[in-house]
Amino acid sequence: MDKIKVYWKIFKKNKLGIFGLGVLLFFIFIALLAPVLPISNPTLTNPQESYLPPSYNHLFGTNGLGQDVLSQCIWGTQISLIVGFFAAAIIIIIGLIIGMISGYYGGFIDEIFMRITDFFLVLPSLALMIIVGALFGSSLLNVILIIGLLSWPSTARIVRSMTLSLREFPFVEAVKAANGSNIYIIFKHIMPNVIPVIIATAILNISGAIFTQASLVFLGVGDVTDISWGAMIHNAFDSGDIIGGYWWTSFFPGLFLVLLILGFIFLSRSLEEILNPRMRRV
Repeated sequence: MDKIKVYWKIFKKNKLGIFGLGVLLFFIFIALLAPVLPISNPTLTNPQESYLPPSYNHLFGTNGLGQDVLSQCIWGTQISLIVGFFAAAIIIIIGLIIGMISGYYGGFIDEIFMRITDFFLVLPSLALMIIVGALFGSSLLNVILIIGLLSWPSTARIVRSMTLSLREFPFVEAVKAANGSNIYIIFKHIMPNVIPVIIATAILNISGAIFTQASLVFLGVGDVTDISWGAMIHNAFDSGDIIGGYWWTSFFPGLFLVLLILGFIFLSRSLEEILNPRMRRV
């Protein structure tokens, strides 16, 4: 409990961290309460109200189908957060397993795992995601799996680096001398010391997954009929809204996307400052 108070005291001094947390809580709030918020049906079309500029009745304006842009931005938050959290979970699980095993055992196992990791690192990930999405379909589940299964290498390298250092610590050597099993050492002593730093990495992975999903949908890999920020921007460009002067149909979903990503980045940075004493301001 005392440690939590110390961490919170440090966190409160970081204005960007507070801003990031506030932004994240705001988006989680509107995502959860979207069904009960007093907003228009995001799928309801009204050709008579197409391309209305931002006004009192439609704060973010309407698109070419007369759909309320604010409603679509709010509902689009759900898909972004779902993709971000689930894709990041896949990334962290794979990165933890490969990184800890590779760093702890070393030798031939480390060599094999790191060559696999290097192979994935040099791949043009976005292009590969587009190809895989075209081959296996562009459902939301497939997009989550594509992002998660192709984005773990950097996390694995971070975990491996930490594990290489931790395995030489006296407390690990003491457990080895007491005939503690490798699995016991990895999960009981290595992983708890890796997790705090991985939390900050996971938050960055969430923001990366959200941006990647929006990029894939914008490029046509993903269901553009879903209500998501990437689909809104895709449809706006596909309809020539920018050329026609209807800037609001792409500006506001883009603004939501940037704000959410910045929120995660600022929060991750502040957590790094808490978990790494060398980064703390004097």
